[in-house]
Amino acid sequence: MSDVLCIYYSRTGNTAKAMEEIAQALDAETVEIRDEAARGGWRGAIRCGMDAMKRDCDPLAPFATERPLSDYRLVIVGTPVWAGRCSSVTRGFLKAYGKELQRVAYVVTRSSEGRFEEIYRQMDGYLPRPHRCAVSLRSGSVGYCFWQEEFLRQAREYLASEEQTSG
Repeated sequence: MSDVLCIYYSRTGNTAKAMEEIAQALDAETVEIRDEAARGGWRGAIRCGMDAMKRDCDPLAPFATERPLSDYRLVIVGTPVWAGRCSSVTRGFLKAYGKELQRVAYVVTRSSEGRFEEIYRQMDGYLPRPHRCAVSLRSGSVGYCFWQEEFLRQAREYLASEEQTSG
């Protein structure tokens, strides 16, 4: 049973791809979260942007993890960027479960050139402690592999420091 969790929402598959690669590199459990809203096609894309701007959150579909969220050494939350914010599905997860998350990292996927690092601060608002490390990835960009590897380095460094502290 892994003590690292990669939990994410992905509408187009870009966030899922990034999170699956990161989970494999860290031997982490992966869980995809969803809500009940219709988010496919161009209408779904418009709804996503509107929900993000209004900060609306539909109820999450049930999901299961191998252990309680507070028991993971690191929970990596993955989200696409919608209208300059984290997805409303991810926001719904953080609103419902954020207080249980003690050690968090973020993977933010985007389609534009902006890095969207302010999203980390938005997401931190739902947590008892700020995130440990984060990365903003753009699928297909020249720097994608570099930034993903840098994030993995930081996550491994954090996990190693946790082992020394607890050991």
